[in-house]
Amino acid sequence: MKAPKLTAIILTYNEEQHLPRCLASLDGVVDSILVVDCFSTDKTVFLAENNGAKVIQHSWTNQSTQFNWALSQTETTEWILRLDADEYLTPELQSEIRGKLSSMGNDIEGIFCGRQMIFQGRLIKHGGLFPIRVLRLFRYGKGQCEKRWMDEHIKVPGPTADFKGNIIDHNLNSLSWWIDKHNHYASREAVDLLNLRYKFMPHDSIATFSLRPGSGSKRWIKENIYANLPNGFRAFAYFFYRYIIRCGFLDGQEGMTFHFLQGFWYRFLVDAKIAEVEQYMKKTGCSATRAIKEILFINVQPTST
Repeated sequence: MKAPKLTAIILTYNEEQHLPRCLASLDGVVDSILVVDCFSTDKTVFLAENNGAKVIQHSWTNQSTQFNWALSQTETTEWILRLDADEYLTPELQSEIRGKLSSMGNDIEGIFCGRQMIFQGRLIKHGGLFPIRVLRLFRYGKGQCEKRWMDEHIKVPGPTADFKGNIIDHNLNSLSWWIDKHNHYASREAVDLLNLRYKFMPHDSIATFSLRPGSGSKRWIKENIYANLPNGFRAFAYFFYRYIIRCGFLDGQEGMTFHFLQGFWYRFLVDAKIAEVEQYMKKTGCSATRAIKEILFINVQPTST
């Protein structure tokens, strides 16, 4: 049976450190690679083109907008693989894609795989986080990225299948870089949580009530349980759940750093930003969208002022 054409889409900005590893994991797996670059100032574009990828540059709004724009620029293909530049495919997932994609029934519109994370050189195994099931393979024309400011996922309307292999997220930048990135992430996540309260944007979500661990069930818990807990307290509760109840302490020193920073500091920072926006709204009487622009410096293209 002839293998279907598969195109990988990678969004980049100054990813010269990670991109060669990512592209190497796609060798012999995909037919073409589209790199959508946000005007990198390092060797990202050179490395991408030197490894046979097609590069298009496009200004940045957020991950969701950039990826959906990339889909509109994709040439004729049958399947799309979404991959971040600091991620790579395991040999098991490479083998599954090469061997099983051609046998997918015509009704299958998306394929889930696992996603694992390496933090400061250590594979995070505890805390109830990884491997998480994510939809990264989908039929061209069937999938689209959620229209969100943070934690966006691919959604398809039809049936899906599962591969056992994993995508590894292994960022090699410093802890200072990680903290700065998550400060920006916290502003974007604050926008999505504020939207649950004030509904200034359409709500686009893959949230699904399910006992099966995955991105859909995780999103349902976040939107229907976590979001309704008191600001600040929920960060403590979430960290306690991850680090104590789900045994995050078994991930050692690196795991303690990761679970504390990502499971408590980051979540508390999100809540602090939400509180600051709401205090500004109360003080000035302005809308949520205006307060977000003034406090978080994010223009969410408000429907009202």
